[in-house]
Parts: sequence; C-alpha cells; structure tokens
Amino acid sequence: MKKKLCILLCLLLSLPWCLTSCKKYESEINVYNWGEYISDGSEDTYDVIREFELKYNIKVNYTEYDSNEYMYNVLKNNTGSAYDILVPSEYMVAKLIEEDMVQKINFENIPNYKYIDEKYKNLPFDPNNEYSIPYFAGTLGIVYNKTMVDEEVDSWEILWDEKYKEKIFMIDNSRDAFAVALTVLGYDPNNCTKEQIDEAMELLKKQRPLVYTYGMDQVFNCMEQDQCALGVYYAGDAVTMMENNENLDFVVPKEGSNMFVDSIVIPKNAENKEGAEKFINFLLDPEVSAANAEYVCYTSCNEASYELIDEEIIEDDIIYPDEEVYERCFYFSNMEKELYDYLQKAWIKVQI
Repeated sequence: MKKKLCILLCLLLSLPWCLTSCKKYESEINVYNWGEYISDGSEDTYDVIREFELKYNIKVNYTEYDSNEYMYNVLKNNTGSAYDILVPSEYMVAKLIEEDMVQKINFENIPNYKYIDEKYKNLPFDPNNEYSIPYFAGTLGIVYNKTMVDEEVDSWEILWDEKYKEKIFMIDNSRDAFAVALTVLGYDPNNCTKEQIDEAMELLKKQRPLVYTYGMDQVFNCMEQDQCALGVYYAGDAVTMMENNENLDFVVPKEGSNMFVDSIVIPKNAENKEGAEKFINFLLDPEVSAANAEYVCYTSCNEASYELIDEEIIEDDIIYPDEEVYERCFYFSNMEKELYDYLQKAWIKVQI
C-alpha cells in the first residue's frame, strides 16, 4: 500500500512538469544568441523566454554562440536548419546584409521599436534601419586584478609587459584582438591594409608567450579565480566578474576601443518571420527590456527602459559610461571580404 501511495504521489508531483512539457504550441522560433545574453529566470530573475511562450503560445528553441565568426560560419554552412533570430555585432550585421543573408524587418509588426534610443538608430552598419534592431551595446576593455597589478591600468600596452607573463587572458575574437594590436601601432582598425595587419600579427605573436590562454567565456573562471592578472573582454561581463571578485576592476584604455552594438536580425531563410517579429517586439517592451538589462548588465538600447532599471545599474559608469569614453571609442565597420579573410588567417597564425 505504501508503495502504491508513493507512486501516486510521484505522479502527482510530476504532473505540472508533464503538462508544461507536453504543451502543444501554435508554432516555434529558433533563436541563436550570445551566451548569457538573456534573462533566464535564474536566481529569481525574469524568465524572458518562458513569459514569451506563455503569452504567445510560441515555442522558443534557444541556442548560444560565443563569437560573431563562429555564428557566421554556422549560418554559412548550416543547410539542415534555419534560425529565425540572430544577434550579431555591428560589423557582422553589415557583412550579413552585404552577403544577402538577412532580410528586411516589417516594422509594422514591431510597434515597440519607438522605444529605441535615437543614438542607436541610423548607424553605419544599417543606415536606414531596415535590417536590424539594437539589442545591447557595450565596450571592449581590460579587466584587471588590483591585487596582482601594482600600476595604473590605462593603456593597451600593459598587455605586452613581461611582468605579467602567463597571467594575461586574451580574447579569442579575431576582430577584437587585431583592433587592440592595430590601435597600439597607431593604425585605424577600420581602415587598415594587409601590411598593417601583418605588423599587428607580429605584435600579437610577440604577446603570445605572455598569454595564459585565448578564450571567450573562460574569462569568468580565469579572472574570478585569480588565475589571471589582466583580461581583454567586454564591459558587461566585467561587471559580472567584479560582483564575484571584489579585487577586479575594468578600464577602457586611453588609446580608444570598440564600441559595439549587438543587434537583432532575421536570417533570409527564417521559417517563422512572424513569430520572430513577435519575439522582437516582446523584447522591446520597456518592462521586459528593463528586466533583461538588469540581468545582462550591458547598455540597454531601449530608452523607455532607463527609468525602470535599478538605479545602481544605471549609475554604473562601466555599463553606462560617460561621454568622454564614448568619444574615444569607435564602431567596427565591415571589411571587404579579401581583407576580412586575410585577417582571419592571420589570427590563426598568431595562435599556432
């Protein structure tokens, strides 16, 4: 009898899960986004995907990538499935538009677009606001451990200091890494030649013996666990690391850096454009956008969300830097294909 009661209790307890998992959705969308780039309900945060599914009865199949180049290669070579939403950075948006891999958005289906901050509209990668909608913005800089670095961190040149041999985390992103080296050399990362890329490659090769590892999301362990003294990474993730290790700080070097805008696009071969546009409009709801911004800790591009975001976050000068920082930063522009491919091959040579 006890055994039967136990079985019955287990069935009752599992019923809510079963009802949820067996729910029949009207349609589905496939979303391909950066890692840890949406509020997922953990630690009592807002669960964006779950709330969207409940409201619209559309299933969200959500997968992640860790670099624009990886996402691009998947999209270029993946003929077996179609994504309905991608979130590339500004130069990759331009590349996808140029290669006819994304489609124009029907803004009549996205009334919440009116909440996007004007400074994130009409940007060079999509000057007429036809193909993309700004999601989050941020800067590239140096995360550093104040107990392991005994000098002011204000220049990219510290990444070549022998003092920090095998204590440097270097971002495994070709465009970002070469932008750092080209900037140190005094070149414009958006208007460089093959010869200048070669110079930057040699500079990065010179740095290689000092590098603890090249990576992306591995930066969290490296910096939070005091494995590295210096790390090249993005502002929003730096804030997360600083919350987990009080010895960390972040700076955008004086020479300047990339100011990125990650934007939502719909691939040309999307199978559910209508569902994708509903998801985009949902993300742009000011309350949803604010909850998402508080989780992600990057600069929200939704002006209406600012007054709803926690004041401590809005006043954080890493997440929302002052104009002086913006003035020395630059957006990446799309490189012509031959030069882009040349840079990708050079990045491979740096690491071998």
